Amino acid sequence: MNTKLQKCQIPLNLVTRNGIVLAFGRRLLHNGPDTIEELLDRHIVKKEKFLDEEEEELQNRRRLTSTRREALSLYRDILRATRVFMWPDSRGVLWRDVLRENARKEFEQARFETDPEIVTRLIIGGREAVKSTIDMLVEKQRQQIEKERSGGDQR
Repeated sequence: MNTKLQKCQIPLNLVTRNGIVLAFGRRLLHNGPDTIEELLDRHIVKKEKFLDEEEEELQNRRRLTSTRREALSLYRDILRATRVFMWPDSRGVLWRDVLRENARKEFEQARFETDPEIVTRLIIGGREAVKSTIDMLVEKQRQQIEKERSGGDQR
C-alpha cells in the first residue's frame, strides 16, 4: 500500500467556440495524498495537544487581545454612529451625548469580564444594536424625505 501513485499528466485539447479559447494546458490526474497515512492525516480531526501553563496563558492573552481589539472597534463605531444624533432630548441634552454616556457605562460594566463566551455575546449584541439603530435612523430619514416630497407636490 506504500507504493506511490505516479502523477500522470493528461494533455487538454485546445477548444475554441466562436473564436474563444475554452481550455488549454495540462492537468494532473492525481493530486491527492500518496499513502493512506497521508489521507488519514489530512482528513481526521487530530487530538488537541496538551499545552503547558505558559503556552496556555499565551493563547489566552492572544484571545483577550483579539476581543479587546473587537471591543475597541465596536466602541469607535458607536462614537462614529452617534455623530448624527444632533437633536436634544426632553431635558435639552443632545442625544449624541446621552448615547455616548450610556455606551461608556456599558463598556465600564463589562470591563473586567474574562469569560470569552460572555465577551463575544456582548460584542455581538453591541454590533447588532448599532446596526439596528442606524437602520432605524435611515428609515426615519427616508420617511421624512418622502413626506416632504409628497407635501411639496400638493402645493
